[in-house]
Amino acid sequence: MEVMQAILTRKSVKKYKDAPVEKELIDKIIEAGLHAPSGLNKQAPIILAVTNKELRDKLSFLNAGKDPFHRNDPFYGAPVVLVVLADKSVPTYLYDGSLVMENMLLAAHALGLGACWIHRARETFELDEGKEILRSLGIEGEYEGIGNCIVGYADIDPEKKPRKENRVYYAE
Repeated sequence: MEVMQAILTRKSVKKYKDAPVEKELIDKIIEAGLHAPSGLNKQAPIILAVTNKELRDKLSFLNAGKDPFHRNDPFYGAPVVLVVLADKSVPTYLYDGSLVMENMLLAAHALGLGACWIHRARETFELDEGKEILRSLGIEGEYEGIGNCIVGYADIDPEKKPRKENRVYYAE
């Protein structure tokens, strides 16, 4: 799939089949994320690849918090959660992590998978339970959750939403 086609046809998927995603595909998505640009090439973001159902479900529970909007699974049944965290000591960490997320969303789409950016990674990993998950995996340092890239085989073909007008201003 060409880059422009991937950009123009990618949609956020919010319903997934109950089927595992092959590790080779997950690795390709992660590779795309690791090749995202970063300020001064500091490469501040890290990726936590979660395919373990128990941990995935715990992250879903922590992500939902007390928000009544997320009483159900905020990961929409996706079997894979690629959590992007970034080192807060790097001034461009938030932007760098966002670029990792976008690369992974486009890679998933190009590989025929559904994906969606799910927020509240920051809130999840500010919790004691979230910090303990990172410690248990040997992740040390001051990392902030940037986003959760959920991935799986789409069980829906979401409608492409029209783009708003009057969002570009030329200064020629």
